[in-house]
Amino acid sequence: MNKLEIYDPAMCCSTGVCGPSVDPELTRVASAVFSLQKRGFDIERYNLANEPGKFTEIKAVTDFLQEKGPDALPVILLNGDIVMESTYPSNDELSKWFDIDTEELNDRPKNNSVTIDISELK
Repeated sequence: MNKLEIYDPAMCCSTGVCGPSVDPELTRVASAVFSLQKRGFDIERYNLANEPGKFTEIKAVTDFLQEKGPDALPVILLNGDIVMESTYPSNDELSKWFDIDTEELNDRPKNNSVTIDISELK
């Protein structure tokens, strides 16, 4: 089974919905990663702002950062080898790497909203 690791630039979260506007590319990647993880595939995502230590554990990532700097992120590793730099894999690439139909990469986490009736509160 393939193992995919995504080393993201520093950002508040990986969903793409934070900040002044929604980033559709980050939203697409978050949805695809969620779908793959839900199906048991080995895929991890690391954010430079939250997990800087992960960027020093893998020599290829450390060398990448020293050579190109954090502005060149994301960097994508497939089975320990850098396969992409400065861009995220498309859904077609993900489907090939994991032998899965691209339609299966559109899952989204369920909305766990809670409704509270405050009409009786005074």
